[in-house]
Amino acid sequence: MTRILDRGALTAAFIGIGMAVTMAISFLLVIPIDPLYLYLSIPAGALIGYYANARSGRARGEWPRILPNSLFAGVATGVTLAVLLLGVKALFFYGDSGYPDFNRRDQAGAVIPPTCEAGADCVYRRYLDAEPQVLADAGVTDTASFGSLYWSQQGSTATLLVILSTGAAFFGGLAFGAAGPRREAPHLGAAPATG
Repeated sequence: MTRILDRGALTAAFIGIGMAVTMAISFLLVIPIDPLYLYLSIPAGALIGYYANARSGRARGEWPRILPNSLFAGVATGVTLAVLLLGVKALFFYGDSGYPDFNRRDQAGAVIPPTCEAGADCVYRRYLDAEPQVLADAGVTDTASFGSLYWSQQGSTATLLVILSTGAAFFGGLAFGAAGPRREAPHLGAAPATG
């Protein structure tokens, strides 16, 4: 592809993006387990860092090509994991209607307290009900301060995803460079016939 990256690293980056999408659907939407999503970024990065070089046909010890290939694929995977995390969190943060804990109505259509304003206010009230002391200790007193804390934490998690995935890809590249396939020595032609 370039003097720094092989074409296989680009292919590996696209595969890493696909892997990140699959992980996001599985562990942020279908079965929301945020810590598992974070922990899986490590083996995902290591695999994609190794694969970038296998796909490129690199051989053991070709460090000037192995490490950039691994890092490129790892960054692509990590950034995708981070963007998807932030996107899913934004979807639920701004789309929270409060139901079933808030904003319920009886059969006649009358509002049943407690209520909240859809979006950040409902998320804040949910956290306030579940962890009031944690929020108080963090200095959260209203929806605005809660929003600042919430997005600061999500930003930190997104940054950590990029770091973990890229770091693991680096180690995947090191593993490939140390234990990957060897370059075969060129075969010499057959010995000339003597007559």
